[in-house]
Amino acid sequence: MIHQAKSYLSYLGKAKSINGDFVPFISDLLLHVFDKKDEFYAFKAIELIRNNLKLNNTKIEVKDLGAGSKKGNQNERSINQIANSSAKAPKYGQLLFRLANYLEINNAIELGTSLGISTAYIKKARRNAVVYTLEGAPNIVKVAKRNFQTLKLKKLEVIEGNFDQTLPVLLKRLSTVDFVFFDGNHKHEATLNYFEQCLEKVNDRTVFIFDDIYWSEGMTKAWKTIQKNDRVTTTIDIFEMGFVFFNPELSKQDLIIKY
Repeated sequence: MIHQAKSYLSYLGKAKSINGDFVPFISDLLLHVFDKKDEFYAFKAIELIRNNLKLNNTKIEVKDLGAGSKKGNQNERSINQIANSSAKAPKYGQLLFRLANYLEINNAIELGTSLGISTAYIKKARRNAVVYTLEGAPNIVKVAKRNFQTLKLKKLEVIEGNFDQTLPVLLKRLSTVDFVFFDGNHKHEATLNYFEQCLEKVNDRTVFIFDDIYWSEGMTKAWKTIQKNDRVTTTIDIFEMGFVFFNPELSKQDLIIKY
């Protein structure tokens, strides 16, 4: 918590306005994705799912293979506990929706399905895109699948198991990836490992999104290492998430944006 508090104060001191002076690609991205507040057709249905999850006190056994929840590690947790601690807030889910829609992605990988809220936002943004979502906890997968059925999501593949085994197998099936949301293991070494594996499949329009980049000192260290990678051009830090672009037409820069 101390690391997060210090990092947030630093972020507030460095963050620039969305309306700042940026190159055209970044200006358009900030205008049409980060600064948009319009309600899309899918938002209400997804948020109804979230509200129902928050009212569900059913307890399930959870085997967490990553760094755990912000609320601590427990082998048995209620669904509403998971919904309150793990699901991204609406503004961030809707940001993922707008980004996927704006970039017109054809496929996406999500590391960390949880209850499926972020997955739903990504999938609803692009009807014809194929989304692969990976989750290590079997009982959480069951809940997520019910939510996907309720939302009638198509072209969505839920892959259950440890990322160390499932991610390499998935990547062998794909020639390229357009969108990767890293939200399943907030450990330094694991984050860099998954980044380097997915890096082999990027194209000029690919975007990587890292959740909780200030979760811990290790996670922040991983984020700083990713920013320095030779294939990375521009990164955007909004504190809760970090966005990584590989477009060779962009200059090497690390932006910190108020959001």
